[in-house]
Amino acid sequence: MYLNASSILRAASSTSSSSSSYLLATLRSPSLSRTFVASSPSLRACRSFSSSAARSLCCSSPRWSHGVHWRSPISLRAQIRAVAPVIERFQRKIATMASENPFKANLTSLPKPGGGEFGKFYSLPSLNDPRIEKLPYSIRILLESAIRNCDNFQVKKEDVEKIIDWEKSSPKQVEIPFKPARVLLQDFTGVPAVVDLACMRDAMNKLGSDSNKINPLVPVDLVIDHSVQVDVARSDNAVQANMDLEFQRNKERFAFLKWGSTAFHNMLVVPPGSGIVHQVNLEYLGRVVFNTDGILYPDSVVGTDSHTTMIDGLGVAGWGVGGIEAEAAMLGQPMSMVLPGVVGFKLSGKLRNGVTATDLVLTVTQMLRKHGVVGKFVEFYGDGMGELSLADRATIANMSPEYGATMGFFPVDHITLQYLKLTGRSDETVEMIEAYLRANKLFVDYNEPQLERVYSSYLQLDLADVDPCVSGPKRPHDRVPLKEMKADWHSCLDNKVGFKGFAIPKEVQEKVAKFSFHGQPAELRHGSVVIAAITSCTNTSNPSVMLGAGLVAKKACELGLQVKPWVKTSLAPGSGVVTKYLLQSGLQKYFNQQGFHIVGYGCTTCIGNSGDLDESVASTISENDIVAAAVLSGNRNFEGRVHPLTRANYLASPPLVVAYALAGTVDIDFDKDPIGTGKDGKSVYFKDIWPSTEEIAEVVQSSVLPEMFKSTYKAITKGNPMWNQLSVPTATLYSWDPNSTYIHEPPYFKGMTLDPPGAHGVKDAYCLLNFGDSITTDHISPAGSIHKDSPAAKYLLERGVDRKDFNSYGSRRGNDEVMARGTFANIRIVNKLLSGEVGPKTIHIPTGEKLYVFDAATRYKAAGQDTIILAGAEYGSGSSRDWAAKGPMLLGVKAVIAKSFERIHRSNLVGMGVIPLCFKAGEDADTLGLTGHERYTIDLPSKISEIKPGQDVTVTTDTGKSFTCIARFDTEVELAYFNHGGILPYVIRNLTKQ
Repeated sequence: MYLNASSILRAASSTSSSSSSYLLATLRSPSLSRTFVASSPSLRACRSFSSSAARSLCCSSPRWSHGVHWRSPISLRAQIRAVAPVIERFQRKIATMASENPFKANLTSLPKPGGGEFGKFYSLPSLNDPRIEKLPYSIRILLESAIRNCDNFQVKKEDVEKIIDWEKSSPKQVEIPFKPARVLLQDFTGVPAVVDLACMRDAMNKLGSDSNKINPLVPVDLVIDHSVQVDVARSDNAVQANMDLEFQRNKERFAFLKWGSTAFHNMLVVPPGSGIVHQVNLEYLGRVVFNTDGILYPDSVVGTDSHTTMIDGLGVAGWGVGGIEAEAAMLGQPMSMVLPGVVGFKLSGKLRNGVTATDLVLTVTQMLRKHGVVGKFVEFYGDGMGELSLADRATIANMSPEYGATMGFFPVDHITLQYLKLTGRSDETVEMIEAYLRANKLFVDYNEPQLERVYSSYLQLDLADVDPCVSGPKRPHDRVPLKEMKADWHSCLDNKVGFKGFAIPKEVQEKVAKFSFHGQPAELRHGSVVIAAITSCTNTSNPSVMLGAGLVAKKACELGLQVKPWVKTSLAPGSGVVTKYLLQSGLQKYFNQQGFHIVGYGCTTCIGNSGDLDESVASTISENDIVAAAVLSGNRNFEGRVHPLTRANYLASPPLVVAYALAGTVDIDFDKDPIGTGKDGKSVYFKDIWPSTEEIAEVVQSSVLPEMFKSTYKAITKGNPMWNQLSVPTATLYSWDPNSTYIHEPPYFKGMTLDPPGAHGVKDAYCLLNFGDSITTDHISPAGSIHKDSPAAKYLLERGVDRKDFNSYGSRRGNDEVMARGTFANIRIVNKLLSGEVGPKTIHIPTGEKLYVFDAATRYKAAGQDTIILAGAEYGSGSSRDWAAKGPMLLGVKAVIAKSFERIHRSNLVGMGVIPLCFKAGEDADTLGLTGHERYTIDLPSKISEIKPGQDVTVTTDTGKSFTCIARFDTEVELAYFNHGGILPYVIRNLTKQ
C-alpha cells in the first residue's frame, strides 16, 4: 500500500488547529487510526493505518536517486516507518501554526530546461537586497534556512535581518536560530543518543504525556563505524576475524541500535562493516540539495562527531555538536548559535610534485590555529580551488576541529558536480542541484568574474609553498617539515616533558632494547615505529593518497624492502569503494606483502581502537621505558589516544605511513639517511620509493570508477548475516535490563517534575581537579581501552565480565555506571593536585588521601559536598564528546572555571547544567594564587531573569580570595537550558505542554 502524501497534506491544511492536533494524536495511536480515517472524507482512502501497516509503507519519492529506490523494501529503509515524513509534516505544520511564513511571497518556481519544474524555493535574489551579494556563501546558507523556517516564533524576521546585515552584526556576537536539514550519528555517540531518546520517552510517560512525541522530525543517519578494533592484523582473514570479535563484544549495543531504527521514525542505521561515517556521508548520504514535497533547499547537517565538517568539502554546511544538542535538533528544536565571523582563505597556485593533500591540510591547520578561528567559519576561495580535487577539499574540511573552526567550507562549483557524478548520483539529481544553486546564488562558477565578497579577516596560501610534513608527537597542529624531522625528534627527546618533550637523559637516548619476536631477533630504540596505520576518513576518502601509498608499497617490494614483522601495520578503508579501486589498480597485493592487510571498515587506530601490541613488543617498551612511536594517517594524536604504549604519535599521509613503517623509526632524515638495503645490497632512499604526482594521477584515472560507488552503496543498507540475524523487540518503549553492562537507564530524569528547578550558584565547593592547558575530551572521557586497575574495571569484574571482554569506554557509552567511573580515567592526565604525578587520581581535600577521581567524587557526593574544576586554556578540545560533560555532571561537578573552552564542549557543559566560567583576560589559577585546596563559592542569582549572557560573576574562596569570572552562558536559550537543569529536561517540559 502507498500513501499519497500530498492528499494528506491537503487534508491537514483543511482541518482546524484542534482537529490537526487530534489528527496528529491519531496518527500516533494505532487504536484510533481506523476510526479517524473512516470519519474523514479527505483521508478515507488511507483506510488501514495501523502501526504494522505503517511499517510496510514506502514513501513515493526517493530522498535522492542512486539508481535504486531510497526507501526500497529490500533495504533497511523498510525498517523505518515510511509514514514518518507524513507525521513529520503534520508536526511541523502544527508547530508553526502561530504564524504563516512572512517570506512566502519569495517562494519561486525553478523550471526544468525541458518543461515542468524541479520544485519551488525561497529565493535570495528576490529579496532585492544588495548586502546579500557580498555575503560569504556559508552565511547565505544560514540566511536561506532562516527565511524558509521563519514563523516569527522559533525563527523571527529580526533573525533574518541579523543575517542579511552579517557584516555589521557578526562582530556584535548576535544570536541566531538555525534548523539543520538532518542529523548524523556514529555508534559511539549514537548509542548514548538513542539511550537518551529512550529515556526521554520513559520520562514523558511518567509525566503523563505522550511518549511518542519523542521522535526525530528530520532525517537521522547513524553509521556504525567506531566499534571495530585491530585485534587481528597482517592476515588475509583480518576483516572477518575482527568483525567476528566486534559482534561478540557489541551484540547488545548493535541490537539496541537496530531496535532504535524501528522504534523511532526517520532513522536510518548503516550496519557495521560498511565504512566510516564521514566518508559514507561524503560518498552517499550527502544530498547537497533537498527536495521535500516540492520545496528545494540546501542540505545542512549537524553531527555528533566533530569531523562532521568533512561534508563542508562537498559544499554542504555541516559541523559537530554535542549529542544532547543533536537530540534537541532531532526533536525540532532550533539550534541557538552566535552568528559567526568568516575567515576568507584564498588559495593560489598548485601543489608541487610529490606533495600530498595531507601535507596541505597539516599546513592549513597550523596557519589557521595561529590565526585564531575558534567559533568562526573558514571559507576557501581563489584560483587555487581549481587545482584541488573534491577529496583534497574534504581532507581540509575534515580537520576543521584541529584548527578550531566551526566549519572549513568549500562552496559548490564544477568540481563538486563532477564528484557527485563520479560517486553515482544520477544525472537528473546533479542537474537539479546545479539549477537550484545557480538560481539561488549559492554556486561558484570560476569561469565567470568573481564579485569580491566580504570576510571578517583574510588569509592566503600559495599551494606551491606547501612542503611534505608530519604533525606531532602529541598534537595535530604541531607541524614538522619532513626535512626537519630528525632534528625535531632529538629536540623532543631532550626537552622537558610537554607537548614537544619527553625529557630522556642524554646517556640513555641511544639505548637499544633487544628481544625475541616469535623466535626472531628484534630490537627497539627511542623512536622505533611499532604502529603504522593507514586509517581515518581524513585520508581514506582520498584516492590520490591511498593509491599513492600503494605505489610506495609496490616500489618497496620491487626493490626488496620489507616492513619489520614487529611493526603493527594495518589498512582500514573508509568505504568498500577503496577496496574496489585498490584491487582494480593491482596495488592491494603490494600492501599485503608489506603487512598492510585490510583489517576492517571503520575508524580503528584513529580513535584508539589499535588493538593490543604483541606481548613481546609491549613488555620491551614497558621494561625499558622506550619512547615508542605510532605513525598514522589520522586526524588526532593526543596523548594516550592512539595506544597507551606509544608516547610519540605522528600524523602523516598514507604514503608516509608506509615509508616510516619501512624505515622502522621516526629518527630518520629522509633526504640523507637510507630507508633500508635493497635485494641488490645497495641502500634504498626515500626518493627511490616515492611516486610522482603524474604516476598517482594515472592510477587514479584508470582505477576509480563510478560503477564502484553505485555497486557499493546499492548494497550498503542490506547489512551482513550477523547484523541481519539480530532479533529486536517491536515495542516503542525500551525494556531496560538492570544487569546489562552496555545499556543502562541513566538517572538524568529521576524525580523530574513539570516545574524547572531554577538557576543556582555554588557554595563552599571543593576542587575535584586542577588542570593546566589543553585538557582534551580524551583526557576527560577516554574512548579507548579500560585499564585493568580502574574503577570501571572493578565495576565490570564485580558483574562477572572477564577482562578480555572489557571492550572500550567508547563501546560502553550506553552505560552511565561505566562512563561515570571512566570520567577523568585517562592514564596520561596531569592533575596539579598530585604535584607532578601523572594518572587518573586526585587528592580528596578534606582527608588528604590520594584516590581515583571517581572514588573521590563519590566521597564528596556522599557527604553532600559540591565540587568544581579549575583548568587552563582550551579546556575540552578534541572530539565532540557528550560524556565529557555528562560524566563530570554525574560526578557532582557543578562548575568548571577555565581560561578558555573549546566551542562544542562549553555548549555540552551548559546542556548538562554545569556552569562554565572563564577567568578574566590575563588571569588564571596560578596568577590568582589558587592551589585547588580552597573551597569555592560562585555567586549566581537564583532567578534566571537576573542572569545575562556573558555577565561577570564573583567567585570567593574560604581563604579570603575573591576574583571575577565571565559566565559563559552565551545566549538567552542557554540560560533557559540552565534554568531547567539542562537541555533535555527543557525539551521534555516543552513537549509536555504542546
